[in-house]
Amino acid sequence: MAACNFDMQFIFSCAGWEGTAHDTRIFLSALRDLSLNFPKPPNGKLYLVDAGYPQMRGYLGPYKGERYHLPDFRRGVQPMGHKEVFNHAHSSLRSVIERTFGVWKKRWSILRDMPSYSFAKQVKIVIATMTLHNYIRRHAKRDCHFDESEDDLNGTQEEEIEREVDAQQEDGLVTQEMKALRNQIAASLMSSSG
Repeated sequence: MAACNFDMQFIFSCAGWEGTAHDTRIFLSALRDLSLNFPKPPNGKLYLVDAGYPQMRGYLGPYKGERYHLPDFRRGVQPMGHKEVFNHAHSSLRSVIERTFGVWKKRWSILRDMPSYSFAKQVKIVIATMTLHNYIRRHAKRDCHFDESEDDLNGTQEEEIEREVDAQQEDGLVTQEMKALRNQIAASLMSSSG
């Protein structure tokens, strides 16, 4: 699991889980384990999360069951209704994480064909390459991998996004609060586009 800022820098990563672990399980574990120092959203700010994460205070996901991915919107039919308008804006903003992962994987070929190192060493390689990625992003005057990604602002390197969420996370006051906030943002987007 990783989080990034809009400058394509990783601000948090949690490596070492098996590939079959569900996003929600990893996310909730990162929140509960204080030793991981997960950077919670500052007051008044939100993290954009995909549909595989629970609706919780500070974490804003898309509307489920509505068009979401940018390629779906590129096929000609513009977003219709407040939910699709919101999902289009959400996907456009969240595409930075897809581009960040795309640049990171393109730069470090070792990640594509991870040699038969021990699992512990593989985790260290993931963290080390993320750290080097951030260093290059902050200090390189020009970098071809980032330049190519900047040219691709529509996030064509999107990966498949998990769509299942634990049913328990769908209920509760915090979930209702985040749904109300999402509806308010969607209504605002509709009024500003009309």
